[in-house]
Amino acid sequence: MVKGLYTAHTGMVNEMKRMDVLANNLANSDTYGFKKEGTTSHSFKNELAIKIKDTSNFGLHKNLGSMTYGVHLGETYTDWDEGSFKVTDNPTDLAIGGKGFFAVAFTDKSGQTSVKYTRDGAFKVNADGYLVTADGDHVLNATGALSGDGGEANWVRVDPNQKFSVNSLGYITQNNQLVGTIGVVDVDNYDYIEKYGENLYNLTAGGNIIASDAEIEQGALETSNVNVVNEMVNMITIQRAYEAGQKVITSIDETLDKAVNNVGRV
Repeated sequence: MVKGLYTAHTGMVNEMKRMDVLANNLANSDTYGFKKEGTTSHSFKNELAIKIKDTSNFGLHKNLGSMTYGVHLGETYTDWDEGSFKVTDNPTDLAIGGKGFFAVAFTDKSGQTSVKYTRDGAFKVNADGYLVTADGDHVLNATGALSGDGGEANWVRVDPNQKFSVNSLGYITQNNQLVGTIGVVDVDNYDYIEKYGENLYNLTAGGNIIASDAEIEQGALETSNVNVVNEMVNMITIQRAYEAGQKVITSIDETLDKAVNNVGRV
């Protein structure tokens, strides 16, 4: 009976964690370049019950059968499917068609600078002519993106007083002259890249940056790959599963109440 309580409890906790991931997806449905997350569920290891003080099998333990003690969250994974493009006609808005990331020199609150990666191409040009993210982090050129060097020499810079164009390969031209490149790189194994926060990704130990064959589209932004309708349907499914666990616990609690307070009187 108590095993049933534990199984229902683990199921409810699992649904709560799934709901957290789903809620984060919905909250970022309008975030450019956001990649939704999904979850897997695993059962706890099956345990075998044995007979106690059984002499019919020469004193050896005899299994009664197997039983599981519930479910737990297996892993949270990222869905890397490409989102649709939104045309903005803003020259500083860039979208990546294919697999790859923009590289930026990210500076944290302590003043430490490191290279992070993003699919969000909602850039702008600051007063000094540098191409930066919405938070002011500098976008890296092809050299800095591939080498992982976020130094000032690898920041993308243009003349802020003149129009510029970016072709599909990331080459920046002004007045028909090449003035720089946009660094777009990829990762050899996506198991080695993780979400850092602020719509950025961090390369973990063991991961390697490689060249990307993705194409850049100027004047457009990649929207998130979150399907709001599907996420709402999943939310309803999770809610019903959670309510089912509540009913199981209520039912077992009522049964235990009768067993303790009524059966004992007989």
